[in-house]
Amino acid sequence: MATDQGGTFDPFKQFGIFGIAFLIINAVLVFLGLGLVTVGAQALNELSKINSENIKPLLELDSVQAVDMVTAVSIILIVIGIVLTLGAFGLGIAGAYLKKKFILLQYAVFVLILLLMKIVVIALWFTMKNEVETDMQGKMLSILQSYYLDDGTTSSYPISNAWNYLFLTLGCCGVNPVISTTNDFDGTSWCTTSGSCQATSSQIPKTCCLNINKYNYTSAPTACHASVNPGTYNTKGCYAALKEKLLYHSLSIIVLALTTMFIEVKALSLVFLIRGKNRQQCLTLCRNMCVSPSVGVAPDKSRWI
Repeated sequence: MATDQGGTFDPFKQFGIFGIAFLIINAVLVFLGLGLVTVGAQALNELSKINSENIKPLLELDSVQAVDMVTAVSIILIVIGIVLTLGAFGLGIAGAYLKKKFILLQYAVFVLILLLMKIVVIALWFTMKNEVETDMQGKMLSILQSYYLDDGTTSSYPISNAWNYLFLTLGCCGVNPVISTTNDFDGTSWCTTSGSCQATSSQIPKTCCLNINKYNYTSAPTACHASVNPGTYNTKGCYAALKEKLLYHSLSIIVLALTTMFIEVKALSLVFLIRGKNRQQCLTLCRNMCVSPSVGVAPDKSRWI
């Protein structure tokens, strides 16, 4: 370990100017990796509230492929974050301290792979975002009108049950906002063929009412499901509620991914500076900036810089 004349540890003599920069960058990457793990875990936790067995029959339909995409992105982010944290510490910080050439080469390959993975993540995220904003609303409405047959959670219609659990879980009703007795349910079989809506005893499902749950929704007040009185039911449409859940972490994910990519590019640049063909210029610069002229000690060419 390099020390100055007074016996104090001197990091510039130990690592050189590029080594110090490399250490700092990898320390930053460790924290960014932890950030990716945190955001990915939070997104996965939010999805777990709607990606339950009760709602899965609905989520497995084409209308909500975005849910699977967000789940995949969240898992990939967690994996990238863990690998980045361990790699930046093991190959980056530890490698810089040990000054081993082969570790730098492994590090460069490692960073390139992570860069490609984050490009995939960003592409998947924007694909999902585009689907949510352009296609999902129409698909959800089509499925509601084609498959909604009952306003209970234990009927023989799994997709109807899933819709009702979605209403209860997200505090929403229908696909578009419900503002009166004329709403998205008018075109469903529950209203046109059979069911309490077709029998004119309900205008919206009881599962849309406020202050109810899966245990007591059958006792929802008629002022809610029959009269649709303001303040008695959830007015938010399920498209808006689901969109909010899916895109809640958009900004955090994109900013973290792009920031990490930028720092990784800087790390790669340092690797090429350190191990590139212009090694002699790096050594000269290090000699001028890191070694005191009064000491008169030439740089150790066995160093990785």
